[in-house]
Amino acid sequence: MQETPFDATPFVPDTRSLKALREAASDCRGCPLYAPATQTVFGEGPRRAPLMMVGEMPGDREDLAGHVFVGPAGRELDGALERAGIAREDAYVTNVVKHFKFKERGKRRIHDTPKKGEVDACLPWLREELRLVRPDVLVFLGATAAKALLGSSFRLTQSRGDELECDLAPHVTATVHPAAILRQRDGASRQAERDAFTRDLEAVAAMLERS
Repeated sequence: MQETPFDATPFVPDTRSLKALREAASDCRGCPLYAPATQTVFGEGPRRAPLMMVGEMPGDREDLAGHVFVGPAGRELDGALERAGIAREDAYVTNVVKHFKFKERGKRRIHDTPKKGEVDACLPWLREELRLVRPDVLVFLGATAAKALLGSSFRLTQSRGDELECDLAPHVTATVHPAAILRQRDGASRQAERDAFTRDLEAVAAMLERS
């Protein structure tokens, strides 16, 4: 017997309000990830933000705080945005998956990449965020986020930083997730990745100026 696919659609309200969407998401049971997570971590930012940034899923700090990109990767994102001349408060920042998926290792909770079925289940929330915010520039942070809406054939290694032909927003691009900076093996490698990430966001700033 074929299993019923996970799907958040029954929990998504018909609304023009991000606040109502966020409140509804707090009760989402569209896939099993809600059970071990502390809470839903929904997107944050202005309703008509010119820039929307989409990551993979919340991490440990985000799960506990209930806010997006507030952990170490969030600090890397904030730093790169500042260097690129983009105010984070002008951006709408969210994730494809709204619950933290993890494996327990002793007392630590370690990030576990969501499966395609879990990503697909959560997509109705992201599609509604896109519909309501209608950004001028859409930036995918990492391959998981990009493949969720651009398809499994998308290759970040081939298209990083490029402006993509896509009807999701007037300008669409993809770069690494800021957590990639933290995963580098030494200080020099981290700085090189930090500089490359900043250059990608400087290109985003140029797109915003053209919008």
